[in-house]
Formats: sequence, structure tokens, C-alpha cells
Amino acid sequence: MVKEKGRNLIASNRKARHNYTILDTYEAGVALLGTEVKSLREGKASLVDAFATIDDGEVWLRGLHIAEYGSGSWTNHAPRRNRKLLMHRREIDNLVGKIRDGNLTLVPLSMYFSDGRAKVELALARGKQAHDKRQDIARRTAQREVAREIGRRVKGM
Repeated sequence: MVKEKGRNLIASNRKARHNYTILDTYEAGVALLGTEVKSLREGKASLVDAFATIDDGEVWLRGLHIAEYGSGSWTNHAPRRNRKLLMHRREIDNLVGKIRDGNLTLVPLSMYFSDGRAKVELALARGKQAHDKRQDIARRTAQREVAREIGRRVKGM
């Protein structure tokens, strides 16, 4: 069997960067069942409604949808079950302190295979208000227009 190398993206949560201000990111392993891993290798995962919680000193990923494995039988998994995240104790204690202080949340940004192991990129994030989202959209639009104008000037138009 050939060992996997590098990072192979499974799913990403593109709306998370729009709805939240990302303060810090963490990488966590995911405790999975066999059929879940096979389904992830087929790319059948969705992070849309997913979030992480810390209960009794353990980090849990909730709302992650991993579709049932097509060739699975009675051993198949429940698509939206809670999955345990694997992190160092020091990181978990650090997160508990930060979440308790402010109104912060843990949001998964992406899920990927790193050297054959399933990982989740978690973000410590603060929710954005509607006016913050509008400002970000206006800033992106202005940067896009500036880049277009520079491109036109370089081409001599």
C-alpha cells in the first residue's frame, strides 16, 4: 500500500470567513469509524452547519455531515453523529479560557487528509454583524476594481 503524502482537501466551509472574524486557527485530528473514512475519501462531507464544543475537557465536532458509504452494510455510520476531536490538553485548556472570556466560538474551516490522517482546521472566531459584512464586501470590491485598473494601465488600454 502506498503511503499518502501532503495535504488532500476534502471539504471547506467558505461561508465561515464571511460570517465570522477569524482570530486564531488550530489543527485537530478526528476520531472516525471505518465507513466514515471511506466516505471521506470519496469527498462526501459537508461543513455547512458544523461547529465545535468543549464538554468535560473534550472537544466535539457537531453538525458535520458525512454521507453514508455506498458499499457499507449494517456497519454504516450515522451521517450527523458527534465526532471527537483529538487535540493536546494544553490547547484545549487554552481554548476553554478564551471561549469563557468572550463570546467566541469554534468553527471548522476545512477538513482534509494530512499524510493519510483526517484533520480539521478549527478557527477561534467571533461572529460578524451585518454592517461588518457590508464593509468587507465593499473593501473586496474596491480592491478588485483597483486591480482591474492597474491591469488595464499595464496593457495600455
